[in-house]
Amino acid sequence: MTEVYKFGGASVKDADGIKNLVKIVSSIPKDKLLIVISAMGKTTNSLEAVLNAYYDKGTDTQELLNVVKMYHATLIKELFADETHPVYDDIANTFVEIDWILEEEPYDSYEYLYDQIVSVGELVSSKIISHYLNHCGVINQWVDARSYIMTDNTYTRGKVDWDKTSKKISEQLAQVLDSKYIVTQGFIGGTSENFTTTLGREGSDYSAAIFATCLKAESVTVWKDVPGVLNADPKLFSNTKKYDVLSYREAIEMTYYGATVIHPKTIKPLQNNNIPLFVKPFHSPEESGTCIMDTDIVATEPAVIIKNRQILISMTTKDLSFITESHISMIYKNLADSAVKMNMVQVGATSLSGCIDHDERKFPGLISLLEQNFMVKYNDGLLLITMRHFQRDLLAELTKGQTIMLEQNSRNTAQVVLKQKE
Repeated sequence: MTEVYKFGGASVKDADGIKNLVKIVSSIPKDKLLIVISAMGKTTNSLEAVLNAYYDKGTDTQELLNVVKMYHATLIKELFADETHPVYDDIANTFVEIDWILEEEPYDSYEYLYDQIVSVGELVSSKIISHYLNHCGVINQWVDARSYIMTDNTYTRGKVDWDKTSKKISEQLAQVLDSKYIVTQGFIGGTSENFTTTLGREGSDYSAAIFATCLKAESVTVWKDVPGVLNADPKLFSNTKKYDVLSYREAIEMTYYGATVIHPKTIKPLQNNNIPLFVKPFHSPEESGTCIMDTDIVATEPAVIIKNRQILISMTTKDLSFITESHISMIYKNLADSAVKMNMVQVGATSLSGCIDHDERKFPGLISLLEQNFMVKYNDGLLLITMRHFQRDLLAELTKGQTIMLEQNSRNTAQVVLKQKE
């Protein structure tokens, strides 16, 4: 049976991490294994900085790109003592894809350029790891995900064409897996015109689910720098608890509200095909981690999800008429046209208020659209706390002494928007 492993950026951020990956892959030989790789460390952030400097016609674009190149060059030297190894030319040639773009003025859309530039992080990381696995005797074939995960032309959030994708993966990659492992990229796809697309920030988990679904895999394992799925961010809370088992439904709820351990789109294709998802600790591979599966076990432990850099927008009808379904439809069309998602919504008599992520490139356009039909006010620099299976005393403790801008509770979920402390 086929298994799919996904290694995140924190897992492969340095030479020691990559060597540990080899140990994990080698320790328990698999019949058929497809390995999905994210960009190394903070490479995605660094390439976003390159893109922003280029798009805004800054003077430090090449300098920022050189930092990314040097980071990878240093890592390669730690892994490959022989400087004539093919990996050196392979990686240099891959970065040329960015060099070519930077030679021209930025006349394409920001979203299109994002996908062509930032995707190089995954291409480079997967090539380095494929070369190193072969160097260590773990025979594998590097595969370009852009030739298999087919999407439309919605750049930065490509919509997967499941029919084309399934046909390509099942007919072509299944044969490769009969003789060797496959190493490929997360996060990226391709269009019918051979342009690169991305599947949304942190989309490598989703890539693993796509490959697993099309290959009818036995399981997916996501290797992380945490013990499994926790009920809160261990960077913010010291007393976190690990879930041993989570249902698909509970996992979907948690990711929808912003839990970052798994990409939100990952769960649905796995649930549809009853493929279990394991979240395991990269540095302790022998530990059980968390299994997300079809189960009746109900998670009752409160889960706290915190989103920073939030903007609270309030839209009021200009003539003080009641907010109706047509108004709500209009607002959501503006959101969709701006590629902005509401993280929390509350409807009043004459207004609708919602919380969104701060995105300085999308926000001005959204406000411009909304102001055509509504009076708009907003507050930025806010914090959104979501608590699944909430306990009132714990919620009160988290919000104590802070200014609450908006609050609402449902049967299982509480959400509070707070003004962050200075």
